[in-house]
Amino acid sequence: MNDASWGAPPHAGPQPGQAGSPAGQAGAPAGYWGPTDQGTGQGYDDGSGQGYDLGPGQGYGPGLAHGSGQAYGTGTGPAQGPGQGYDLGRAHGYDQGHVRGAAPAGPAYDAQNAQQTRPMPIVPDDVPAYGSDQDGDRGAARLGGPTFRDETFRNDTPSAQPMPHAAAPQNPEPMPDAPQPAPAPQKKSAGRDLGAAIGVGVGLGVVIVASLFVVKAVFVGVVAVAVVVGLWELTSRLQERKGIKAPLVPLALGGAAMVVAGYARGAEGAWVALALTGLAVLVWRMTEPPDGYLKDVTAGLFAAFYVPFLATFVAMMLTAEDGPLRVLTFLLLTVVSDTGAYAVGWRFGTHKLAPRISPGKTREGLVGAVLFAMVAGALCMEFLIDDGTWWQGLLLGLAVAASATLGDLGESMIKRDLGIKDMGTLLPGHGGIMDRLDSLLPTAPVVWLLMVLFVGSG
Repeated sequence: MNDASWGAPPHAGPQPGQAGSPAGQAGAPAGYWGPTDQGTGQGYDDGSGQGYDLGPGQGYGPGLAHGSGQAYGTGTGPAQGPGQGYDLGRAHGYDQGHVRGAAPAGPAYDAQNAQQTRPMPIVPDDVPAYGSDQDGDRGAARLGGPTFRDETFRNDTPSAQPMPHAAAPQNPEPMPDAPQPAPAPQKKSAGRDLGAAIGVGVGLGVVIVASLFVVKAVFVGVVAVAVVVGLWELTSRLQERKGIKAPLVPLALGGAAMVVAGYARGAEGAWVALALTGLAVLVWRMTEPPDGYLKDVTAGLFAAFYVPFLATFVAMMLTAEDGPLRVLTFLLLTVVSDTGAYAVGWRFGTHKLAPRISPGKTREGLVGAVLFAMVAGALCMEFLIDDGTWWQGLLLGLAVAASATLGDLGESMIKRDLGIKDMGTLLPGHGGIMDRLDSLLPTAPVVWLLMVLFVGSG
């Protein structure tokens, strides 16, 4: 409602039919207020001559609301009624009591001077006083301003502005953050001490090659030692992280015997040694309480198969006349596959291969592993292995790349389950022995089988 709708200036004195006049008097002056404004409602007096009656009759009037109730206020605008009332001085007054009569006290607007009128919404009698816990979202009779959004009070001044709790928006839009300088691009890192890794790798290579081409039995001993250390790392991590007590003593003794039996008796000796090692694990664990027996022996049988039995195929390759060259080909292809995967993946890798298992491996790295291994396989089969051909080397390299990648992912799965990064810390830059055997162990039976198919067991 705009300012022009308020009509003529106010005049004092009660009129017939107004609140505070004797009961039974009738006849309200012509204006906005009328007989329909009778009833119980809430009265609003702003202290400057303007008042509201929010009763069932719904109406506006610039007069004063008189009655016999209590009035509360700090200004000069009387607000009287049979209920509680608020008077906010010359700015706004609020009478929540029952206003009885046909019209509020004071002069009303004349109909001929009022340009427009607008009925107020019906407000129930039990509306709580302003400031209670229930009026936070009410928009009808609010001290902070006019009832309708397009209305303004006639005597609004800076001192008579809305109450503070309705003044400011509750959730102002946050200011955008100041632009931050872009961080400097970081250089790719290998994630390990590359110098230490290269030094340890070269040292292991020298030991393996020297034992391989000097005395075959020495190399078998090196394999057996690696198997025992790998079993120790695996069983230790299982006990630390999962509370699984796989028997280390029968595993270590049976694992070493398994490698020697494979070299001496071939596949038959390896299978017999595996069976006896499994039986020893079952009996050894019976010396302890039965709680956890099943998981302990299951882990023991898995360890016996995973580490020493797969390593036995390396010793079996050594039994051929060109055994050292076959073992060297096996080692070279596995190392080249890992190197190709690392080099290509580090430089070009963008698509993850198995992010939930090994986040560092990429599809581009797998392509690099295949290409490097196939080229190395063709060269090794052509120049190192008797009766071997280059196309056999291509197939051998492809198989090695696949088995080495699966072996690496398999141990990564174990380490993810255990919540560790490396199986040990024995080899600086590499982790533990098992971190170097992860690709070699599953690749050994693949190379042994393809060598037998291509050039015989010789």
